Amino acid sequence: MDLSNSEVSSIFNFATEQARTIVYLQYINIAICLGFALTVGGLLTYAVIKFRHRPGDGEPVQHSGNIKLEITWTVIPTLIFLFLGVCTGVVMHSVNPPAGKRQPDIIVTGHQFWWEYRYPKSGVVTANELYLPNGADLMLEIRGADVIHSFWVPAFGEKMDAIPGHPNKLFLKTLRTGFFTGQCSEYCGAQHALMRILANVVTQKDFDAWAESQAKVPGPPTDKTALHGQELFMSKTCVQCHSIAGTNATATVAPDLTHLADRKTIGAGVIANNLDNLTKWIMDPQDFKPGCNMPNMQLPKSDAHDIAVYLESLK
Repeated sequence: MDLSNSEVSSIFNFATEQARTIVYLQYINIAICLGFALTVGGLLTYAVIKFRHRPGDGEPVQHSGNIKLEITWTVIPTLIFLFLGVCTGVVMHSVNPPAGKRQPDIIVTGHQFWWEYRYPKSGVVTANELYLPNGADLMLEIRGADVIHSFWVPAFGEKMDAIPGHPNKLFLKTLRTGFFTGQCSEYCGAQHALMRILANVVTQKDFDAWAESQAKVPGPPTDKTALHGQELFMSKTCVQCHSIAGTNATATVAPDLTHLADRKTIGAGVIANNLDNLTKWIMDPQDFKPGCNMPNMQLPKSDAHDIAVYLESLK
């Protein structure tokens, strides 16, 4: 799997207005803390040098209380913390504004151990690879299907927990196109570390073209091998977990495979999506992702290959 063209995964490499707002607040915090450190360190250094003990010095003059100084070191920190509190409130409201009756643009559901993405307005359903139109003001609804997950792309800013029965809202407005990676950041089971997020931010034109292609139902296979693979897929237990539009496979337990061939990876970013890897994955997914919910079907390589050929025809 080639992720070499992905952006640097860092909160300081922000790619959304929300992340930029959070980072700028951190810059203010850092500047204030640095100012405190330099002031206190400078005064301490000055006092150590200026008032160090010298031979022949007598007992220093003792002072008890200084109202002006006490008021000063009380008022200044109070004003600083009040300023930071106001800034934090403004940022919180900017990052998480009231949703009201607004409907989500994308529904993100965390499963063990993959991500489901639904686009209610277009009816598109996909898995693991998120597509976003650059510059659009988006609201994502974050859900959990089984246990608590956490959706986090560092370049997008805040992380948001995916809690079963308690949807959360995440607001995004991207600043540039690019390929960004993320990770489930809440321990959710054996393959928590291999529950990657692959986010593609594209132009509005490219997004519309992608959504249009994803909404189309793939035509029936014409290749003899692919036809045999379809027969095997529909007759095996694959249909008890997966969906493929336009077929009898309508289950929603596992990733929707309608346009699997268009995806870059298999298993939520575990391996590159190609015929050889998909054949191996079908034969024994536990070899790549131990603990995932797809069992070893004990299929002969020839059957796994034919199913892979069929799935790789779904574009």
